[in-house]
Amino acid sequence: MKLATTTYPVHELIRKRWSPRSFASYPVAPETMGQLFEAASWAASAMNAQPWRYIYAHHADQATFQKMVDCLLPGNQPWAKNAPVLILALAETQYENGSPNTVALHDLGAANANLLLEATALGLHGHMMGGFDAAKTRETFNLPATLQPVVFIALGYLGEAELLDEPFLSREKAGRQRKAVNEIAFHEHL
Repeated sequence: MKLATTTYPVHELIRKRWSPRSFASYPVAPETMGQLFEAASWAASAMNAQPWRYIYAHHADQATFQKMVDCLLPGNQPWAKNAPVLILALAETQYENGSPNTVALHDLGAANANLLLEATALGLHGHMMGGFDAAKTRETFNLPATLQPVVFIALGYLGEAELLDEPFLSREKAGRQRKAVNEIAFHEHL
């Protein structure tokens, strides 16, 4: 585990959350998946629309799991195919009345953050991936036009970094870095 080194004190769950590429082979229990999605469901959302949707498959669900792997770009497939669970996170881009939900992506991000923090509390890790073929994902999962695929998440228990090939091994072992607070937050003006 790579704890974040922070300038200001932050909650331990935030310091522990990181995005590994190496996952242990043992499965994630169905009850645990339910707990993660329950945590996601309690995220804040505009007008309480709760625009997040998830499709997931366990590694043992070979056909659906492989469909998910096939939607990933080649840079993610070599390591993500070993995760015990793959999750496709989607945003419903319209409210029930048909008007556009312009903050659906934000709300899905909040739900994903809840999901990942709950995972961290349970000793799991998740790695979000924007590297996927959106058109192929839409076709593979027969998604309606109002449901936007946003990220895939590889989920599982932490595995040995040495099981990864390069360049993933070096990335796994590299230190964690973030921009300084004064580079992202500005009092009164930029």
